[in-house]
Amino acid sequence: MTALPLTHFTATSCIGGGLAATLDSLLERRSGLAPCAFETVRLQTHLGEVPGVDEVRVPPGLERFDSRNNRLALLGLSQDGFIEAVAGCAARWGRRRIGLFLGTSTSGILETEIAYRRRGPSGALPPQLDYAATHNPYSLAAFVGRVLGIEGPSAVTCTACSSSAKVFGSAQRMIEAGLIDAAVVGGVDSLCLTTLYGFHSLQLISRQPCRPFDAARDGISIGEAAAFALIERPPGERRAGQILLTGIGESSDAYHMSSPHPEGLGARAAMRQALEAARLAPRDIDYINLHGTGTPSNDSAEGRAVSALFGAGIAASSTKGATGHTLGAAGALEAVFCALALRHGFAPGGVNTTRLDPQVGFDYLRESRRRPLTSVLSNSFGFGGSNCSLVLQRAS
Repeated sequence: MTALPLTHFTATSCIGGGLAATLDSLLERRSGLAPCAFETVRLQTHLGEVPGVDEVRVPPGLERFDSRNNRLALLGLSQDGFIEAVAGCAARWGRRRIGLFLGTSTSGILETEIAYRRRGPSGALPPQLDYAATHNPYSLAAFVGRVLGIEGPSAVTCTACSSSAKVFGSAQRMIEAGLIDAAVVGGVDSLCLTTLYGFHSLQLISRQPCRPFDAARDGISIGEAAAFALIERPPGERRAGQILLTGIGESSDAYHMSSPHPEGLGARAAMRQALEAARLAPRDIDYINLHGTGTPSNDSAEGRAVSALFGAGIAASSTKGATGHTLGAAGALEAVFCALALRHGFAPGGVNTTRLDPQVGFDYLRESRRRPLTSVLSNSFGFGGSNCSLVLQRAS
């Protein structure tokens, strides 16, 4: 595939709003997970809640899109001059030549949860519930597209935890086909009861902050996030220091509805395909941002896949001990983490992992490691065997 530059990117999660705060938290291994304080939640767990979401006000004329998920999207878009960067891109290419591809898992389902608690005597949902503009997954793209003022092709991908990694592939294919010249990609997923109680019913929620690849890991911590990147058709020669999307790998192993293949076959296929697209060998990767959710089966399967393909010397870690699992936003959020790692020359250490699983057969980082990076891999593996791996590189 043709290498595509990420000309701008931003991230907002429980470890910080914008790149500067995010970078500081990653370097210092700060976690944003805190005991669950939602009044309507009767679970003992930790969450990665983004502060200030409920204080966000949607722009005039877009009030019907008001939902926690869209407010979180707006909070994320407002960081690091991202809206202004997209405006500059529109001036170069035209508003209709910029695509919009976003990932989410539950979108604005919280609004429907609230509506169910406010049903009338007959059981009817309150008339003010605007499903299309709040709960419906496409409401995210409809809202973001209006905020950014772009009019190119748009779509929302919902493939669980791989959602906002797969959108990079959607954008790359549309650009290479000549249908667009640039794309805004990203992911937004906000906290809601459905995911909390859903994962609890599967016995996958940890009562304490999650511990990816720890010998005593016992489940995930759920977080929320908004992350975006602007990808453009290469204008000419590469500039030193540019962050480039050079490889994408996708697979669907469909081993089980909620469990990965125990040997990580689908994960291995996605990673191998991403390397081939980038024309790289496993030895060329300097760091892997693991999917690493903190569940026994997920980490075991991914660990086997990574060890089989990369061997014992590869440096890798999961950042979910810091942010929690941000579900449909995880792919984009962790792609931004990888872009920061390339730009600033460090591999982030995993948080909360104190006693490494002895079965881990690679160099799992528990401290951030300062060193120049050229090529990194980011993994996002979802329920049902929907897998995606991305290769990002720093232009020399």
